[in-house]
Amino acid sequence: MWVSADGHIRQELRADGRYDEARGTRRSAYTGRYTVTGSHIDYVDDTGFTATGDIRDGVLFHEHLVLYKEE
Repeated sequence: MWVSADGHIRQELRADGRYDEARGTRRSAYTGRYTVTGSHIDYVDDTGFTATGDIRDGVLFHEHLVLYKEE
């Protein structure tokens, strides 16, 4: 689980290659699939929207978001 500093955004990257992103009280606000190449992540939302992310020093930079690994 990756979480924004304020806890508003929670992104679960599941082992089956699917992701589920919650925004505030809106569960499953975004869902889709993802692939990882090294430290780079490519996302394809179920609506067809695409995005990217990179993990650097244990922090996930996902487009304009900064997410931290939840312990």
